[in-house]
Amino acid sequence: MSQTLTNFPKDKRFTLGNKLDHLTLEIIESVIAAGYSAREQKYNHLEKAQLHLEITKILIRLALDTKVLDNRKYIQLQQTLLEIGKMLGGWKRSLKM
Repeated sequence: MSQTLTNFPKDKRFTLGNKLDHLTLEIIESVIAAGYSAREQKYNHLEKAQLHLEITKILIRLALDTKVLDNRKYIQLQQTLLEIGKMLGGWKRSLKM
């Protein structure tokens, strides 16, 4: 994500770019916290990561709509985010068993 943010126009880099950077770190923090938490607490951390992921998807779409991202980069990022979402969903489902 950081490589993509350096290509953002200056006015978007410090608004949309910073928000995307912050959300990415929040996702990573939540996943790490889930990995180190007791089984009972993992689900809450994964929910938080999933919420941040959904917000990130919306902001990536906003970046496309405002022409900050081209279609190729947008598709690449969306596929990555979709894969992360599948992994989080699978992890959450395994906790419910």
